[in-house]
Amino acid sequence: MRPGFPYLSEDERFEFPSPDTANEDGIVCVGGNLSPGMLLSAYSQGLFPWFSEHDPILWWSPDPRFVVFPAEAHISASMRKVMRQGRFELKLDTSFDEVIRACSGVKRPGQRGTWITADMRDAYCCLHELGYAHCVEAWTGENLAGGLYGVCLGKIFFGESMFSRVSNASKAAFLFLVSFLRARGFGLIDSQVRTDHVASLGGRAIARTEYLELLSRLVRHETPRGNWSAVAE
Repeated sequence: MRPGFPYLSEDERFEFPSPDTANEDGIVCVGGNLSPGMLLSAYSQGLFPWFSEHDPILWWSPDPRFVVFPAEAHISASMRKVMRQGRFELKLDTSFDEVIRACSGVKRPGQRGTWITADMRDAYCCLHELGYAHCVEAWTGENLAGGLYGVCLGKIFFGESMFSRVSNASKAAFLFLVSFLRARGFGLIDSQVRTDHVASLGGRAIARTEYLELLSRLVRHETPRGNWSAVAE
């Protein structure tokens, strides 16, 4: 938590600068903290935090934005086989802390260390306890093979990170999430920036203006808060 900026509860909101003011890299502003009200304000206004250890908090709104429309998710023939065979036991919200810690340990090409700092882990675990952040897990027996986590507001899921310890584990978790969200009328999964991994699952880039229009409509819906393990099919 950064000193000198007020802690905002889940019921308090902060008005960020417009995403249209972002620089060419997509950075809108710097500073603040990771309290629940700040994070929820950011997501609802089209921003997300992304920064390195010991750096100030950077708030981003890239253009274009990389997203997955649940109805357009791509399932390859090989992944259909994996899902049919039931290689993984897929769960929701049973091990959030373990998932986010596993994501923080993934080595990313071109990155030194992790952007999922201790402050970030604490902040998203807090959002999970408040019923806004969720995880999907792929298990093999008692071993966590892969998974992902993100934040839900209205009918949009903001994906933050994923990991795999076993081939296809994170893809299986993602496809399970797609099925879960599609059955509940979700309109969008926000993947923020392009990755080949998400592109292979049906992700595509849309203009920031289109993203903000979709966001404005989808966040108006009631947020399905709470632990999703109780409603998973």
